[in-house]
Amino acid sequence: MRILVVEDDMLFGNALQKALQRAGYAVDWIENGLEFAGSMRAAEYDCVLLDLGLPGVGGEACLKTLRERSPGLSALVITARGGLMDRLRLLELGADDYLVKPVDLEEVTARVRAITRRAQQARLGDGSVLSHGELRLQPARRAAVWKGALVPLTNREFWLLETLVRKKGQIVSRERLEEALYGWGDEIDSNTVEVYIHHLRRKLGPGLIRTVRGLGYHLAEADSEVSGVHGA
Repeated sequence: MRILVVEDDMLFGNALQKALQRAGYAVDWIENGLEFAGSMRAAEYDCVLLDLGLPGVGGEACLKTLRERSPGLSALVITARGGLMDRLRLLELGADDYLVKPVDLEEVTARVRAITRRAQQARLGDGSVLSHGELRLQPARRAAVWKGALVPLTNREFWLLETLVRKKGQIVSRERLEEALYGWGDEIDSNTVEVYIHHLRRKLGPGLIRTVRGLGYHLAEADSEVSGVHGA
């Protein structure tokens, strides 16, 4: 799951990024509103953490842009203005939640987890399940069921598999999978995606995830998963 942090305070922004990374999220961090629109075009995010007091383009303008371009994207606003009218205005502008400074990093992480879970449930409907053949994923619980059995997956294994299920019928490039797993500043080994694909094949069998050499990966058709044929 990928998060964009928009915060101009270096110490606080760094602390936010590290706290969210410790919680298992891929995190990108920008320091002003001028970079916001470009960042939104550069990657797909599950949540935006937005400070209102930004230099250049202000936080309210960024929030309006977010709602115009990505109405379903979760937004958590961090503000120094805690008055009732200020809070009501934030909600009217489309914030899913807000925190008033000073904030506790554990609470920030908990709020992010809560609003992204609600967003996933809203996208998936009452069942909150993604399915492909005998594979069932419950993103809100990060649970994977394969052929009726619960399969333990790490966060990044789950996110990679979720990306493939959401893009079923399509070839997903290694670069797109890396975006789902890591933030901009993270160091990524050249074979990182291949390692996670290998782990998933060990846990789910060799036939589910197919390699298309030079292009990426895709899920096998539901009725051909048992064939066991895949690329390197």
